[in-house]
Amino acid sequence: MKSSGLLSILTFSEKRKDILFLLQENPRTLSEIKDYFDVRSPEILPRLKEMEDANLIIRQEGMYRLTPLGKVSAIYYKPLLDTLTAIETNEIFWRDHDLSAIPEALLNRIQELKECRVVRDEQEHIYDTHKAFMQYVQSSAHFVGFSSIFLPNHPLMFLELARRNIPISIIVTPNVFFKIKSEYSVEIEEFLKLKQTSLHVYDNAKIAFVVTDRFLSLSLFFKNGTYDPRNDLIGLDSSSIKWGEDLFKNYRENSIEIKNL
Repeated sequence: MKSSGLLSILTFSEKRKDILFLLQENPRTLSEIKDYFDVRSPEILPRLKEMEDANLIIRQEGMYRLTPLGKVSAIYYKPLLDTLTAIETNEIFWRDHDLSAIPEALLNRIQELKECRVVRDEQEHIYDTHKAFMQYVQSSAHFVGFSSIFLPNHPLMFLELARRNIPISIIVTPNVFFKIKSEYSVEIEEFLKLKQTSLHVYDNAKIAFVVTDRFLSLSLFFKNGTYDPRNDLIGLDSSSIKWGEDLFKNYRENSIEIKNL
């Protein structure tokens, strides 16, 4: 591919890219552009001239604005950048784990996870990490989750949330369901009788995640089939949470609700 042309205009300069997205918001005067980037005319004028020559922007009545082609470029370039950012920021997480449990429609929206970061449980700080997780959970107004692994503290945690009238919906795999049924039958029966709770069983999936109004926490299995208990992808922004909610809806629509034991 040639290193010149429209593609290079946008990809080889952070400043030109930033100008494109700035003018996507509103047309600006030269003075407004300089103030935004905190630069002088000799620093910004060459970038503006390059974008004019590429038919991305035009100067009319003292205002720089996007051309029709500039608008199209901005619309489609932003999702690409967000997708690359989401992948590159947590590249090792995506590379090392089995992604088959993430539906293609959600994986195609990976750019919505660009603000997520991997939180790793180091052995010497594992209590602090769990404590932080629990603080997020306890301060949430609603809670949904999927678990293909059994954690002894989860049944009591779910019940405690339900007792506080927090809407809570849980999906588990058959193995996890039979485990909690055999060891926590009293707690699960109480859970099912409370309002605003639901328990579902999904055939099987190598994934575990929690979504509340405050955060998304996503755990995956390694490619060799073993669960990774130490690396969680955490998102606190609205896009990550919405992505997680849609992931949960996908699994709930294909699961069986448990009304009683």
